[in-house]
Amino acid sequence: MELIRGLYNLRTRQRGCVLTIGAFDGIHLGHQEMIRVLRERAAEYGLPAALLSFEPTPREFFAKGTPPARLTRFREKYQALERYGVERFVCLRFDDCMRRLSREDFVNEVLVKALGARHIVVGHDFRFGRDNQGDLDCLRSLGAAAGFEVTVVPPFEVDGERVSSSSIREALAVGDMARAAKLLGRPYRMTGKAIHGQKLGRKLGFPTANLRLQRRATPVAGIFAIRVTGAGLHDAPGVASLGTRPAVNGKELLLEAHVFDFSGDLYRRQLHVDFIAYLREERWFENMDALIEQINRDAAEARQILGS
Repeated sequence: MELIRGLYNLRTRQRGCVLTIGAFDGIHLGHQEMIRVLRERAAEYGLPAALLSFEPTPREFFAKGTPPARLTRFREKYQALERYGVERFVCLRFDDCMRRLSREDFVNEVLVKALGARHIVVGHDFRFGRDNQGDLDCLRSLGAAAGFEVTVVPPFEVDGERVSSSSIREALAVGDMARAAKLLGRPYRMTGKAIHGQKLGRKLGFPTANLRLQRRATPVAGIFAIRVTGAGLHDAPGVASLGTRPAVNGKELLLEAHVFDFSGDLYRRQLHVDFIAYLREERWFENMDALIEQINRDAAEARQILGS
């Protein structure tokens, strides 16, 4: 998949495409349906299937100090889009200049002149332009003048529930990993490179691979039954803590993953951690004995859930 960052790079290329637009946070089943339709239209036109997104996302830009928790950071989104068959990922910076673009300028300058969009695939609630003044009727009208057509993808539902990034965040926030997985089409996953930690887990008999989250806010926190893939592992069962580690007076947000019955070295290896079940919230313990006792209970519960 080709990655293009910045409007300047677009203006120097001016290549045609079939395009979809959005944050695509999580790449859930609704997003996957959008990509399926995108690829179908791209095949009809004989053009690349392209996706336009923004960094930061518009919601993050307007939220300022309290951004919504991301389901996927940039690297995770890139990997998922590539896996689902997007051929060109265009990422533009969302700033005051982009925010002030009128509906007409966004369509004519970005979608037509820069991207050369010949067909656009969007969701039923798509809005665009300054203050979200542009709607589907406006997009169709501007498209007719500019020479592109529009396909609108209806809401995607699973068991009567509309799939959305917001509903997945809600599920994760209350530890409903089964509902989140149903809407995502897979278990919720975080990816990162294992770093050196304080080695406390090793001293307690539960060595961990520590992953920095590299995001301003996380949609999940607590203790979880997990499966780990990467560094020669595939769906390896384990238990993980995600948070600031109040039991040891920690401050940094960290994912600590312990893989059952594994003694290898995972340092600096890229790992994918799938969150299978929520066990409990993080909490402080009055002494190490109490902490070790609880860790053993967590591990036993995780093993039972995972069938390990």
